[in-house]
Amino acid sequence: MNFQMIMIIVSFFLTLILSLIIIPILKRIKVGQIERDDGPETHLYKQGTPTMGGIIFMISIILCTTGVYGILYIVGNLDIAQNLLPMLCLTIGFGIIGFIDDFKKLVLKNTKGLKPSYKMFGLLLISIAYSFFIIRFCNIGTETYIPFIKMYIKLPLGVYFLFAILVILATTNAVNLTDGIDGLSSSVSAIVIAALTAIAIMKNITEVTIFGSIVIGSVLGFLMFNLHPARVFMGDTGSLFLGGVISSIALYLKMPLLLLIIALIPILETLSVIIQVAYFKATGGKRFFKMSPLHHHFELSGWSENKVVMVFSVVTLLVCVIGIFAV
Repeated sequence: MNFQMIMIIVSFFLTLILSLIIIPILKRIKVGQIERDDGPETHLYKQGTPTMGGIIFMISIILCTTGVYGILYIVGNLDIAQNLLPMLCLTIGFGIIGFIDDFKKLVLKNTKGLKPSYKMFGLLLISIAYSFFIIRFCNIGTETYIPFIKMYIKLPLGVYFLFAILVILATTNAVNLTDGIDGLSSSVSAIVIAALTAIAIMKNITEVTIFGSIVIGSVLGFLMFNLHPARVFMGDTGSLFLGGVISSIALYLKMPLLLLIIALIPILETLSVIIQVAYFKATGGKRFFKMSPLHHHFELSGWSENKVVMVFSVVTLLVCVIGIFAV
């Protein structure tokens, strides 16, 4: 059994154990889902379901990654060990911002949560720090891979720096918008991360292979409790964390443009919100979609939550296969 499979299995079962411990705690402190008044009526029964559950796979990933770091450090593989840290730190930072937002809304009962300006400022600071670190200390450089054409282009340092920050913020926001149906964001993110990890294996980039495998196992473990009907939701803690994972790996692989292919579903979710808002303002209150993000439109069109998750996951799997061939 290879090391990647061991990491997937260990992180999967660790997340299962943590879920059995943490979900009852979230219930006990009454960290329950607050459904939107203007959301689908079919979601009203979810009111009170424990949320902020992203902390479960966040803890699992931190424990597994630091454990591997320790093993690599002991055996003297310092380069790979140290290269795990920037990806882990970015994702932890985003997860912490999501946790603060969830905590304010669900525990402190501040319905507005973290102020959007504070939230964006925090995400921006972490994005700047990660982009600077991988360029300066990880020897990633400013090369960016062009899918299908299968060549690298070298961007000017300033342009690449701004581009990297934009990729991180856009990806995180897109994954956050995808989180709205039981198991949707977990399923789509797991498939996208699996595709990126497969590419890392092809390119023999060990640190990404390790980190990606740990994340896949942890998210699959969480998915056991997040599938419809969900026993726990990830909240902003989880969705921002997963957005950080996807963007950090894509940038580390020098393949952020690949996200335009493999992250099609989060992109469509984001576009649906932009179109809805623009159309609403332009037409004086009319709606282009029955509801946005896109998954709610299909729900109101008669699709069950399970069907939306299945179709969106299959589409993600297909575009990920295309993306791998594009590399």
